[in-house]
Amino acid sequence: MSLRSTPLDELRIPDGTTVEEHDLVTDGDVVVGGRGTVEFGVRGRNVLAGEGTAFGGDIEAEADCRLDMWADVAGNVLVGRDAYIGERVEIDGELKVAGDLDIGDDVRIEEGFEANGWIVIRNPMPTIVFLFVYLSQLLRMGEEDAAQELVGELTESENPDAEPLVIPRGARVGDETWQTATPATIGDDCRLHGNVRATEITVGEDNDVFGSLRAKGDVVVGDGTTIHGDLSTKSGTVTLEGDARVLGDVSCSDLAVSRGADVDGTMRASGEVTIADGPALPRPSD
Repeated sequence: MSLRSTPLDELRIPDGTTVEEHDLVTDGDVVVGGRGTVEFGVRGRNVLAGEGTAFGGDIEAEADCRLDMWADVAGNVLVGRDAYIGERVEIDGELKVAGDLDIGDDVRIEEGFEANGWIVIRNPMPTIVFLFVYLSQLLRMGEEDAAQELVGELTESENPDAEPLVIPRGARVGDETWQTATPATIGDDCRLHGNVRATEITVGEDNDVFGSLRAKGDVVVGDGTTIHGDLSTKSGTVTLEGDARVLGDVSCSDLAVSRGADVDGTMRASGEVTIADGPALPRPSD
């Protein structure tokens, strides 16, 4: 994660992410912006959630978990290392922490909590504020290497190449719809359920998306990916690479299709249509 990028300006689903029963599962970290809603449970390395976030199932964090104030979890919270729970958080199940627990005022935990390490009752600084203040101080002191090392520690994983799963502020992710007012990027080898709604959508290779894609701008579908639904954009270009397959209709402004791609439904393009050989095509931003 680069210090020079805005971390919550895009819905980012890393390689290998799956929806298993009622859980969203990834190898790396899970970062949810303020007021974000995840109708699934989540399983990941570190789980960081902003103010007013809501989860529809259990949270299982292999390492640390930090829930900002007014977060709501409709299940259990199981933490492999340390937990930081802000004030007025509500957990409908139990909270189990293998390490230390830092907990704020007016926290409601329906089925109780336990921690193997220290328990401190206070009001932890909100996650995003804490990170911003700490990183700003390091950068102000000219300690960019130290700041970058901190970011690396916060996003550590058993797999150092694992990218975090990022859900932007105010986005909603669930079985029916994945909706955000930002671009959305899906990596490779993912298996997802739900209709994706975003300003722009880029889907990598060898995915199964059990739903439709709809964007205001460009949509790219990679080689070997199957979209089990329609694909549409208001004014952008649709690019179907390699052996991409769409089981529904395609509707767009311009259309670029590899000869190996397959569309089961109707293709409608108001502008230019390009059919090309080879697995890769020039993308709209190229």
